[in-house]
Amino acid sequence: MDAYPTDRTVSYLDHSPVLIAGTSDAAIRKAIRTIEACGSRVGQSLPLEQAGARIELQVSASAVWVELDRDCGGAMDDLLSRVSRDVHDGRYAAIVSASADLIDPVATSICDSEVQLLVDADDSERAAALAVATVIAARPQRLSDVASDQNAARLRQLSEEVSRIATTLARLSTGPQAEPRRVVAPPTADIPEISPETVRAVIRARRLRARYFPEELFADPAWDMLLDLLQAELSHLRVPVSSLCIAAAVPATTALRWLKTMVQEKLFVRRADPHDGRRVFVELAPETSFALRRYFAEVGQIGLV
Repeated sequence: MDAYPTDRTVSYLDHSPVLIAGTSDAAIRKAIRTIEACGSRVGQSLPLEQAGARIELQVSASAVWVELDRDCGGAMDDLLSRVSRDVHDGRYAAIVSASADLIDPVATSICDSEVQLLVDADDSERAAALAVATVIAARPQRLSDVASDQNAARLRQLSEEVSRIATTLARLSTGPQAEPRRVVAPPTADIPEISPETVRAVIRARRLRARYFPEELFADPAWDMLLDLLQAELSHLRVPVSSLCIAAAVPATTALRWLKTMVQEKLFVRRADPHDGRRVFVELAPETSFALRRYFAEVGQIGLV
């Protein structure tokens, strides 16, 4: 039978170290604490400005951890874009941890869905992100790690839930008897007219529940983001990533995970801000917008939330 040593914890990252880039000494120390607490090795820690050159020379790394506690402008943007491309190319896994005020510039640069993005995350979320990043990178697994398995399952559940939403919206777009499929919204004249006040009333009603019940009982970030984007579309407003995360009414890390998946499923569309290269807007895909309008037209003034 197979035997495994029991005198120490076996980690996904036993062989290859984790390279750390940080915007300050405090940020680097914070990343080191997380990685060492997970039983992983720190290969090298260095200022963010030096990370790009070091990554180019890195022979073997299980992951790159970028810790951001302040805005470093172009140097930060360049590194994040580089990391995003490398993860997409399968060079390594990556985790980017940032403070909430950096959501917009960070989300603009990190376009690859496999980069684990954390915002003001606690210790357990940080540890889970390191495990999930390694699972996504498909590195050899020598022992089953419970935390990694649970988070991989959570990602699968998220994907399945968004797929279910996409199917439902597609059905709404074509009518209740139609087969679920992707469709393009018909001409504007055929789109049901919905007032922004109607959508705002639904959003207010959803927020009102938190006065009487624990808010986590009703957490539904996908629906909250759909409502916020529809209200913005009807009011001719643009919604940056940071605002959409607030509208989701869940921790920013969770909201960003949902956002990435909704974009992957083509329910949402990202648009670059033509006046600010460090910000992107999010809007509804045409078929998603039409499905939501049809939904509100069918439920009328019932106030269904």
